[in-house]
Amino acid sequence: MSKLILIRHGQSIWNAANKFTGWVDVPLSKLGRLEATKAAYKLRDYRVDICFTSLLIRAIETAIICLTEFEEICAGKNPVLKHEADDPHWHGWDKYEGNSSCELPIIPSMALDERFYGDLQGLNKAQTAEKYGADVVQAWRRSFSMRPPGGESLEDTMQRTLPFFHSRILTQLKQGDNVLVAAHGNSLRSIIMQLDRLSPELIPNLELATGVPIIYDVDNTGQATNKIILN
Repeated sequence: MSKLILIRHGQSIWNAANKFTGWVDVPLSKLGRLEATKAAYKLRDYRVDICFTSLLIRAIETAIICLTEFEEICAGKNPVLKHEADDPHWHGWDKYEGNSSCELPIIPSMALDERFYGDLQGLNKAQTAEKYGADVVQAWRRSFSMRPPGGESLEDTMQRTLPFFHSRILTQLKQGDNVLVAAHGNSLRSIIMQLDRLSPELIPNLELATGVPIIYDVDNTGQATNKIILN
């Protein structure tokens, strides 16, 4: 069995300020870095072979902290960002004279970015609920198909996360690799929705805490079993 480790990034500065973040590239807060460090401690007995993350700094920071706090997690290898050749954000400058056998690849992809919150990005969540109504804002945040103004629904987000999950992440798991995915509440919700076979009616109840690893056993056919949450 391969291990699939999913982790929502640690608290960001805008999480702490109760703002909608979406695609805004906000870094971790001091507490967020501590949450990532605690996650690394919980993962110290696991080995990671490859890591996938979004293009956003809060997810990348979380991944690097998790992989570097304890040498055992990446078996003494150096975590190195590796851009996909077809990534439109790739400039071709990550080619250098290194020893690939000593590297643990971290592959960033926009497919794992947080859902786009459109006109809500940067707004305070409590103030937005006062303006539009708490039920409406909760539906924008947690429902499956409702879009916030100018933004993506979870269903929209799933249209980019799941193809990437099947083509890149699941392929590595079927090969026997242990995979760390450091991403966001909604990009991970869309993946967990499929792994746990959740219906759209159940998805509003799925909440992911920041910095808490979720681990699945995955067999060589890609079937996920034995979910563990390292609270």
